[in-house]
Amino acid sequence: MTLNDADELRTAVREHYGQAAREAGNASCCSDAGTVPDSLGRSAYDAGDRKLLPEAALVASLGCGNPTVRAKLRPGEVVLDLGSGGGIDVLLSARRVAPTGKAYGLDMTPEMHQLAQANQVEAGVTNAEFLLGTIEDIPLHDESVDVIISNCVVNLAADKSAVFAEAFRVLRPGGRLAISDIVLSRPIPPQVAQIMGLWTGCIAGALPEAVCRDELATAGFQDVAIEPTKVMNRSDLESMASELDPALIPPDLDVAATVDELDGVVMSAFIRARKP
Repeated sequence: MTLNDADELRTAVREHYGQAAREAGNASCCSDAGTVPDSLGRSAYDAGDRKLLPEAALVASLGCGNPTVRAKLRPGEVVLDLGSGGGIDVLLSARRVAPTGKAYGLDMTPEMHQLAQANQVEAGVTNAEFLLGTIEDIPLHDESVDVIISNCVVNLAADKSAVFAEAFRVLRPGGRLAISDIVLSRPIPPQVAQIMGLWTGCIAGALPEAVCRDELATAGFQDVAIEPTKVMNRSDLESMASELDPALIPPDLDVAATVDELDGVVMSAFIRARKP
């Protein structure tokens, strides 16, 4: 499958993460804690945080960092998580901004939305709310949020300009953007960028670092900073390539040569910006 339009991408992302939500729910019901395979997102959280969360929230953590720590949340703040998935960052944020603050989670995948609500009940968190919708059209009022976080989701959006514009709209003056995501040191080859499995895998839709800075500045943000946290090496890329459905890889694509070309190009990063 190739990326033809935003609707195709959105459908593929919903299907991919809907399946992840179903698997997380099954794992929480049928596995002992600690027996579920770890992931980069899950391992970014320390033992203290993990103890506060339902197992299904941990299993559904598919991010590339821990924005709840780097955002330096304070009691009384209103936080919005773009692409909240199973709710791990929302539930942790809600505890950090308690007792008077609130955390919102926004996700477009119904299965993830339902899983997050169930995890909220299990965790006993009352100052959180999960919304169903897209991050390109945030269902909140202008200037209603102090902090926006996100964990490896903005790269999945077909229209990053709309995402950043919406984030700017809902932030209060002085509000801050604090997200973990994938960025590139330079653009990837167009043929590679069309592989849908690399979109749902958070690579093909990632912005080059310079473009990310420009997009945020165009939206109105200031003090943009991008801090790489992990650079994907050859081994990481080979592992990802091995998990792709061979039917989705163009027959004329030299996988080994592509891995060589992308070695050191893809990185997870923490992205900060401020609304003046």
